[in-house]
Amino acid sequence: MHPPPVPTVSMDSRDEAPEPDQSTKDAPSSRRDSMSQQSEGSQTAADFIRDQMQLEADAREALPYSFKNCTKPLGALRQNIYACLTCNPPPSNPDDLFTPAGICYSCSVQCHGEHELVEIFKKRNFTCDCGTTRFKPDQPCVLRIDPVTNTRGTVHSEQPDPNNKYTQNFQNRFCSCSIDYVPNEQMGTMFQCLGLGTHETGGCGEEWYHPGCLVGQGPKWYEKLQKQNSTGGALPPISEDPTQEIRNGEPIDDADPMQDGDADVPLPEDFPDEGDFDFFLCYKCVEAYPWIKRYAGTPGFLPAVFLQRSHEEVGDTKKRKLEDDNTDNADNETSKRIKADSNVEADNKLSDPVAPSSLVKEEDTKDGILPEAHECKLALLPPAPNGVFSIFLKADFRDHICHCPSCFPNLKTHPQLLEEEEDYEPSLSEASGDGSTHGSGSLYDRGESALKNVDRVRAIEGVMAYNNLKEKLKPFFQQFAESGKAIGAEDIKEYFAKLRGDEQAIRDAGEAAKEDHRREQSGY
Repeated sequence: MHPPPVPTVSMDSRDEAPEPDQSTKDAPSSRRDSMSQQSEGSQTAADFIRDQMQLEADAREALPYSFKNCTKPLGALRQNIYACLTCNPPPSNPDDLFTPAGICYSCSVQCHGEHELVEIFKKRNFTCDCGTTRFKPDQPCVLRIDPVTNTRGTVHSEQPDPNNKYTQNFQNRFCSCSIDYVPNEQMGTMFQCLGLGTHETGGCGEEWYHPGCLVGQGPKWYEKLQKQNSTGGALPPISEDPTQEIRNGEPIDDADPMQDGDADVPLPEDFPDEGDFDFFLCYKCVEAYPWIKRYAGTPGFLPAVFLQRSHEEVGDTKKRKLEDDNTDNADNETSKRIKADSNVEADNKLSDPVAPSSLVKEEDTKDGILPEAHECKLALLPPAPNGVFSIFLKADFRDHICHCPSCFPNLKTHPQLLEEEEDYEPSLSEASGDGSTHGSGSLYDRGESALKNVDRVRAIEGVMAYNNLKEKLKPFFQQFAESGKAIGAEDIKEYFAKLRGDEQAIRDAGEAAKEDHRREQSGY
């Protein structure tokens, strides 16, 4: 690191000053280098405490939930799942042998906190794999208690849940394009399919999709939009703003969302707005369970979003729309004739007497005495659109799905279509210690919590040693607090050398103290 700039000296003063020898010149330079490094690496006690409190507050914000308990004893849950790429690195060739594994939120923090993780978010019917044979024995679960030894932190090689389903997400690959997900390079929003099946049944297994891949435009659909909005071969317009940034010879438009990776990327054409739907079923799940196709465009469901819409399909759509308009006109004419005929019949009924028995039967029917047959809502829906498409669902779509005896068997295997799923979430972390060293409180609280698990005699001895050290350190810190000076590493080494009675260290510290670093530093 370079020393601070030397103050400017006039030519006259330099001529009058004697020329120092080489050793004299080198000594101040080394002291300046050392002091410069110390000033940048040192901080006051108040600064340290403030920074520590801010770090703990940031940690609680990033990890708001308690991570004391593994969810494996709870069994299969719909919960947030993580994949550890450090313990189970994916192969370069997707066809090579790979053992996927998923861990819960708590294990991602406590057991794999320093590893490279992939957040897969919600997965239904999944049991944590931490501490099972899907991991090596040297990577145990530190949260569960070993039933054999009754100790925590040694659980490994247990049998995993055979009902867990694994997708390419556990290899950090997402979407139908199987792209490697890199958060810093990802632009736009990805959407998770509600999922009607697994890969074994032809579904997607709750896959995440780029909106462009759902409409056949690929994961970088926004580049096509950018080209469409460009000026083509024309010269870029000259801005009167002299502060406008220039990149690659072209001015950057601050209003262009493509220039900022954090800005919202516009959705592709024919893709619904995010506020118009709450869930969606990808084209893979729709094709695997085609009975759901007839709900597209009906109450609770948005119109079909096609994967690849050809010109013929667009023409067929316009043709169907024209035919529908003609049908509506014919229906209107028919309804007009029926209305006219009903008026005639009403006039005839006013003139002709009505039998009392017929009145009784009509009243019985109106009161609902006769049993009403179960009506299938699906049979009354229009035919399903042609082509491969995804279906986007509104929040109340479950209210519009048919539950008749013939349709219910289709829903029974997909409970997410019958009622809203219950997601497991850990309890919020407490701000104070609760008897466990795995809590997310402050360092002081965790220290108190650790003392509760220490032997009583050793705890008392430790507290007495702490109080003794505190009394000795108090005057040392007091002098720096009153002067407002920063505590350097040499100051701490010197003081603790005196406490230990280390004669050699005291002599070394004394030699170093001959150079008054702080006085020399204050001159800059």
